[in-house]
Amino acid sequence: MNKEEQLLEKRLIELSNLAFSRDIVTFSDFLNLNELNILHRTPKDQFKARFETYGGYELAERQMVAFLPDALYYDYGYPMQALKICPVNKRFAEDLTHRDYLGAIMNLGISRTKIGDIIQTDDGAIVFVKEEISDYIMKNLTRIRHTTITVERRELSDISYEPHFEELKGTVPSVRLDTVLSVAYPLSRSKLTTYIEAAKVFVNGKLITNNGYHLNEGDLISVRGLGRIAYAGILSETKKGRYMISLRKYI
Repeated sequence: MNKEEQLLEKRLIELSNLAFSRDIVTFSDFLNLNELNILHRTPKDQFKARFETYGGYELAERQMVAFLPDALYYDYGYPMQALKICPVNKRFAEDLTHRDYLGAIMNLGISRTKIGDIIQTDDGAIVFVKEEISDYIMKNLTRIRHTTITVERRELSDISYEPHFEELKGTVPSVRLDTVLSVAYPLSRSKLTTYIEAAKVFVNGKLITNNGYHLNEGDLISVRGLGRIAYAGILSETKKGRYMISLRKYI
């Protein structure tokens, strides 16, 4: 690990120790896939408190970590806020991208670690942020590019985001990571192997660099530069011993 990764690991262990010693729930900032991988790769005996992760909705890529003491005697909620961003006049609004929304928020002087996923919707976007910066964003974010916008709070429980996906089926000789990816992406086996070996593939937030990694039903696979798929499982076995599998490819 490099110095930044070592510092993150140390910080996560400190949060765990604090939760254990004070019997309180402690939270990290939003972690990206690489950072979540550090969390999952850290030996479990380094953490004195158990942990959970959450990003505001089921398939969130950027997530906070909550460290929970054994003697948890109160209900807790993540210090997270969902903000709905909409153009004041949709008729004159530009076609804003994920980069536009993120850039506008960060231009307010806000660190990327305080910002979670950004979900684009038909009428704007939903942005997950640390609760501590939500008021500041609501007061100061009034324009994105040349589009005047409004920002409103949304309860996390009211967010009902269902991502668009394509159902895929294909036959593979085994449920290896590289063969399953070949069903989702029309690339050569060697090209897919390059993605895996270049540390661009994560399974359930864990970095996987082994082409032969065996997948389990329900695994969520993220490939940097390509997208995300969910492995739904084996549908049947052919007479030649191959497996018909089902995937969800998120669009």
